[in-house]
Amino acid sequence: MADAVQGAGGPPLAGLIERSAELKGQLVTFAQSARFDRWLTPLLLEAAGPARQLDEGEAIRITDHFILRYRLPDGSTVVDRFVAGRKDLTPSDREMVLGWRDPVEGIFEIQRKDGDAVVLLNLVDDLEYRTHSNVGRAAFRGVAKGGFLHTCLVPVHSADGAWLVTGAMSYYPRSSATDIAQAALELATGHPELVFRNPDKIEQGWQRMREDRAAFVKFCGGDELVLPPAEAEDLLNAYYRHRQEVAIAEQPGRARRGRLPGLDLPVFEFPRELADSDTVGVIYDQVDGLNFYADYGTLLHLFADPTLTGRRRHQDLLRSYLREETIAPLPIRRLAAAHPETVDEVFRRLLRKPGFTWSEHGEALMRRRKPWYYENEPRPGVSVIGDRLCRLAAGRR
Repeated sequence: MADAVQGAGGPPLAGLIERSAELKGQLVTFAQSARFDRWLTPLLLEAAGPARQLDEGEAIRITDHFILRYRLPDGSTVVDRFVAGRKDLTPSDREMVLGWRDPVEGIFEIQRKDGDAVVLLNLVDDLEYRTHSNVGRAAFRGVAKGGFLHTCLVPVHSADGAWLVTGAMSYYPRSSATDIAQAALELATGHPELVFRNPDKIEQGWQRMREDRAAFVKFCGGDELVLPPAEAEDLLNAYYRHRQEVAIAEQPGRARRGRLPGLDLPVFEFPRELADSDTVGVIYDQVDGLNFYADYGTLLHLFADPTLTGRRRHQDLLRSYLREETIAPLPIRRLAAAHPETVDEVFRRLLRKPGFTWSEHGEALMRRRKPWYYENEPRPGVSVIGDRLCRLAAGRR
């Protein structure tokens, strides 16, 4: 029976689940107290929109995300503050609650029921999760094998391989497979970090990115381009169309069933901030992947002629590249490598530091200005979806 499962030397699973229910209830009460109103209430109001209407499931989902993952001004989470303020918690309690800060978000296919648990396949990361609810098996009444759940999971401390539903849980019958597959694809492509919970997908992603980068370099003539936005869009659309044609040629049976959707239509369009720039830098890096940079040509002129640092436009542009959290160190590193004779003078003028040299101080500057980039291991810029999601997306059960 599921209740008899336990970790190495740990208590029975049923007791852990019961304790998790008590702690989660206390945590929710803590998060909904007046001390957090200034942060939680605006999130709920924004989701409610002008009509001030928010269904219960979405309110639960937002609140749960706020509790487990929202970063307060000091960088802590509600979970951190809850644990810090509860001196009565046992070490086991503390480890359990702190483990909830990294929930698994996904869209799950129900593989089977197993006692009080359900075995779920996450269509996003292609991993199985043996999942319980802290309200018991009643939570899974009405869900059937082959159906789908949209929810988040957290680990059960001291019980290896056991997971708990957290927050809202939405169920969809197997007849919703096409729509569910599309939603899972959007989640995987929009949030690749969810895919990379699966270590196998990380290596597959690097391999696919290496292959795609090689194809890009062959088609476009290099891994760094500087073009007017319209020309860059045309080139990228031509490249993506070429890649689709190659994919069809490699799978002739698929071609016989019909064209890939959008094969003859534009598939790429720059957002306004790039479309309105004079030039766009397109860099396909071995580590950072494919990225686009506004007015990159202006920076190239600056590094070729450091006296331009005295011009407000050039100075502001370089400062924005150093300041913006959406811009990794990559373009500045590229510019520095391409202009070793002038890079020191550019930064000496910009920073007003006569002794600055890129070779000695450049990396420290990047780490100081962009600490977020160095906090995590690099991840491939290509998401690799699992076979099951591929079949569902293609309309095959």
